Amino acid sequence: MENNKQEIQEQQEVDNNVNELEPENNSGENPSEEISETGKIDELTAKLAELQDKYLRLSAEFDNYRKRTLKERMELVKTAGEDILKDILPVIDDFDRANEIIKSSDSIEAIVEGTKLIYNKLKSTVENRGLAEISPAGEDFNPDIHEAIAKIQGTKEQSGKIIDVVQKGYSLNDKIIRHPKVVIGE
Repeated sequence: MENNKQEIQEQQEVDNNVNELEPENNSGENPSEEISETGKIDELTAKLAELQDKYLRLSAEFDNYRKRTLKERMELVKTAGEDILKDILPVIDDFDRANEIIKSSDSIEAIVEGTKLIYNKLKSTVENRGLAEISPAGEDFNPDIHEAIAKIQGTKEQSGKIIDVVQKGYSLNDKIIRHPKVVIGE
């Protein structure tokens, strides 16, 4: 009997030692479930780190894209008039030749004819680029389109109408870039 008591005491000591080595599990779950949860936490933490990395890279890529497009836009603004200026260069060359001929020519008619040709060439060049003349003589005055610089006494039919155009207006691709300056009748 004493041996049994001694064996029971030894068994209890072994059980106590085992219990001390095992972590306490207050939730009533077994240790394998806790290891499983730790693995899930590690997996979710890794996924979170991966998503944060993707977010940072995407954010940096968008910032680089924004900077690149801003730089391209600034470059475009600097060289926006390059095409039209290239088209006008032949007209400037014609004016240079005309100036040389004016110095040595005695014929006024030839000078006038040459100037008209150069003017027509310049006008067709800018019209091909979308520039259109606004010539509103005789139309009703519209303050959205016309700029009145004077009113003069006119006939009853001329009241509210444009009598004279002091400065022509121009539109570029249907957008007014210079309003015509007009005189209207009262």
